[in-house]
Amino acid sequence: MLRRHRSALPALLVTGLYGAALTVAVVVALTSGDLGPLWWLTLFATMTEGVAATGQNLLLLVLAGLSWAWGIWQILRGPPAGPPPRQDRNTLRLRVALYVATATTWLLHVTASLIWADTTVIDSAVMWVVVLLFMRVLGGDRPYMRGAGVLGYGGFTVIGVLDLVGRPVPDAAESICGLAGLVWMVLVLRAQRYDPRWETATVAYGVTALVTPIFLVLAALPFLDGGSAVEALGVVSSVLIMIWLARSAHDLAAPRHQPAAQTTSEA
Repeated sequence: MLRRHRSALPALLVTGLYGAALTVAVVVALTSGDLGPLWWLTLFATMTEGVAATGQNLLLLVLAGLSWAWGIWQILRGPPAGPPPRQDRNTLRLRVALYVATATTWLLHVTASLIWADTTVIDSAVMWVVVLLFMRVLGGDRPYMRGAGVLGYGGFTVIGVLDLVGRPVPDAAESICGLAGLVWMVLVLRAQRYDPRWETATVAYGVTALVTPIFLVLAALPFLDGGSAVEALGVVSSVLIMIWLARSAHDLAAPRHQPAAQTTSEA
């Protein structure tokens, strides 16, 4: 397993450290009823007042923690081992943008409780760059995909900037941008499905990231307690998105079997 990916050992160490910390936080919650350490470790925020240390809340936080652990492993292990294929400038730029988008998505959780840190604009702007670079790497004339991506993530960038300067934005604008971003991702996943550069598992993570929020929210409805379930299950959805982004970048650097050079025989 450690030889199959270029950065498997560092990824395993970081995953192990997080897993150990998660285990300690769970033990503290079980023995003392204090969800604070587990809450911080999984949601990156101080615990919301009035949240009881019930079995349901503990289970949801553990689910979020296990999602982070799996995401750490999938993201940090890097591309498969072996010599990478030759990559043009657009492919290299897309890989960098995908990794940056993975990091900014993570930062949205880490800085969510900090008033001064608004990474929503940064994340949307990075995804807008991803949209443009994806078009160049996929090739072909894809006006609907480009239009949906630019409207979705470019629109969210503009909305974020207007929000920072205190300009009102209609609620309908956010809904339109959200729908456009969803359409873009569906089209990209469809394109990846028929492109040999991306693995089936990578596409599966993207599809799961799209449908999981619906099922998770429906499953969490009986357990909603001060929004804790929504926050914990939101982590699961975000981790799936991050895995899809990182794996999309990993796959572009995966070794590929090159056809054997043909030799011409002398007549």
